[in-house]
Amino acid sequence: MTGSNADLPPVGAIVLDTVRNHVGRVMGAEGPYLQLRPLDGGREWDVEPTHLHPLTGAELLSALVAEANARSRRSLGNGPPSAS
Repeated sequence: MTGSNADLPPVGAIVLDTVRNHVGRVMGAEGPYLQLRPLDGGREWDVEPTHLHPLTGAELLSALVAEANARSRRSLGNGPPSAS
């Protein structure tokens, strides 16, 4: 993503960090960076806006299903503990 602040995804948007290849939810901005948080919670990380990729509908659905599956496994005791 390039351009002005109007081109930046809003807080709450789900995007792909193309450097880390991780999907995250936009939590805010700090200086030239946006802070992303994993969909299942955990520690935020900084990313340059130029390294963001907006998700297509299919990519978003896939990311949300993966997060729901991970949450379900944790509630059943079959997955790793959440990073809180």
